[in-house]
Amino acid sequence: MPKPTRTRAVTNAQVRSYAGKAQEYLDAAQSEITAERYIAATSLAIHAAINAADAVCGARLGVRAAGEAHDHALALLRTAGSDGAAVEKELNRLLPLKTKAEYEPDDVAAGAATKAVERAGRCVAIARKVATSTG
Repeated sequence: MPKPTRTRAVTNAQVRSYAGKAQEYLDAAQSEITAERYIAATSLAIHAAINAADAVCGARLGVRAAGEAHDHALALLRTAGSDGAAVEKELNRLLPLKTKAEYEPDDVAAGAATKAVERAGRCVAIARKVATSTG
């Protein structure tokens, strides 16, 4: 039997906070693209999407994933309606870049970093939308 996903309760104020953090990470990622620092841009984009996922899950489910594996966040997003499914699709494509950007010696290509920032931007737009719809 698969291990159940650990979660933490999320208030409406925290949903807005996660969405704000997601936007801040995205803004920083976009600045790093402009500065041609593609490893940093990719890492920041991934963190933007993770915070966006927390905002969406918090808004739609009242909880966020609290496990160590990001796969738990993906599984939770799948239960968070169409907004969750949209973020899950983008985050699922971003997570494989996390190890490369943060732990391996290889560079991240400009095109891959730019695409990562675009994907994160879609996640953040959804998080901002759901955050403004919460009480």
